[in-house]
Amino acid sequence: MAESTTPTTRSGASAAEPGGPGEAPRSGRDDRATTAWAAVSGLIAAGAFLAAAELAAVFTARDASPILAVGAFVIDVVPQPVKEFAIAAFGFADKAVLLGSLGLAVLVASAIAGVLELRRPPWGAVLLGVAGALSLAATVTRAGAEPLAWVPSVVGAVVGVVVLRLLADRLRASVGRTRRGSSGTSGTSGTTGTSAATGTTGDAAPEAARAGSVDRRGFFVVAAVAAASALVVGVGARISNAASASIDAIRSALKLPAPRRTIAVPPGAELDVPGLTPLITPNADFYRIDTALTVPSVDPASWRLVVDGLVGRRVELTFDELVAMGLDEYAVTLTCVSNEVGGDLLGTAVWLGVPVRDILAMAEPDADADMVLSRSVDGFTASTPLEALTDPGRDAILAVGMNGEPLPLDHGFPVRMVVPGLYGYVSATKWLAELKVTTFAADEAYWTPRGYSAEAPIKLSSRIDTPRPGRAVPPGRTAIAGMAWAQHTGVERVEVRIDDGPWQRAEVSTPINADTWVQWVLEWDAAPGTHYVTVRAVDRDGRVQVGERAPVAPDGATGWHRVLVTVTD
Repeated sequence: MAESTTPTTRSGASAAEPGGPGEAPRSGRDDRATTAWAAVSGLIAAGAFLAAAELAAVFTARDASPILAVGAFVIDVVPQPVKEFAIAAFGFADKAVLLGSLGLAVLVASAIAGVLELRRPPWGAVLLGVAGALSLAATVTRAGAEPLAWVPSVVGAVVGVVVLRLLADRLRASVGRTRRGSSGTSGTSGTTGTSAATGTTGDAAPEAARAGSVDRRGFFVVAAVAAASALVVGVGARISNAASASIDAIRSALKLPAPRRTIAVPPGAELDVPGLTPLITPNADFYRIDTALTVPSVDPASWRLVVDGLVGRRVELTFDELVAMGLDEYAVTLTCVSNEVGGDLLGTAVWLGVPVRDILAMAEPDADADMVLSRSVDGFTASTPLEALTDPGRDAILAVGMNGEPLPLDHGFPVRMVVPGLYGYVSATKWLAELKVTTFAADEAYWTPRGYSAEAPIKLSSRIDTPRPGRAVPPGRTAIAGMAWAQHTGVERVEVRIDDGPWQRAEVSTPINADTWVQWVLEWDAAPGTHYVTVRAVDRDGRVQVGERAPVAPDGATGWHRVLVTVTD
């Protein structure tokens, strides 16, 4: 009979098939689609993790964002050569690149967690839990971590795991129902839909298919609700966090007292040469190199400076008390130790502040002390020789203003250190919170165990700004110009050499003082062809700039800056 020769079930399905015993094998397209939705589940769970953590941070610890804490931890532990590569390759965008890389890593790991939770539960949830533990460790070990800094990471991890498991269960159920529906359908293939044994209609398969469709709809509903909630809560919490700590608005409203002493730029201090760097660096163009992944938010009203350690008495100052000591202007060039030969990680500003020596005098440092360990609100530290801070001939200051306005947020608002003649990593602490009078033998600063010298005077150097490499110049009279610096000593002269010719003395601008850089220019009769142009400087003590190349670590790069100039026919 026809019924006896037409099978009504897939009794031959192998247990080794993807669907398991008695289930229809999945098509490659279905399997890929399921895997894709599992990955999406992981991304939604990660979004819920971050959103819940941000919301918890609003009520517990505003600076305890998990991804920012992990990013800060990465900055702390990454090897020194990698740091230098990042600065050289990405410049001021190094932190944006780091955040982008972390974000990409989070996306990949979240997708993997979603697939694992579907295929190998509970390993996806375990992976998400490990991420929560890592963010927790990174958060609570940060210097200055608040007592409740652990809460955002824990809350975020719990919410993320719950959402991941819920979505994976829904997706798994929809896949199972669909497979059973497929098995029932294939079992009635070639029949009229009536069982030969019972005579009843074979409607179990459509019912299973409908149930699978309902489960799929349930998965999509849960996924959409979770994703939308994560987006709304996360963005809302971040906006609330930022709005409640709107230090930018506070800075804009801050009115600093007029300086008692101002800086006058002398005639001849700035040369009129196209392509030459300005003598005073605008705030927006001033270099920024620091360890802060996000700019600390410090309200001047709650800011305190503590001076302790090897002192006769502990001193604590408010912002108003510091400002009331009297403000003066100081023109100082700052230089980053990461500045390569010919680099631009330096700039000059007119700072408004109070001498550090006046503040230290209040604390009465011990005779045995030889170093001040300055500490930022985010935990960064710098080791500055006590002698450099108490020297009456050196304008080491606590700055509150920069180029006629309160310090910009990313340059240390409300208070930072500025010390002429020392690289920034041992002197220019931003978002200052503490001055600990101590010794080099007893304390180390942030960069010292990472391969940099504890003391780092700025090295005499110079660079060529124009002509720029890769830009051809016409033959004839051409200006070769650039900058030179010998902070706290002063530049005596600048010399330029064309190819292997003799050193020629360039015109040097009038310095504002010994703590600022100078401009220089040499008029050159350019002949067609390619030429190497080299520059070197000599300071007021007669020292000639070192020509031998050396890397930035451990205490600053050396070498003469040389560029290849093409002169057209």
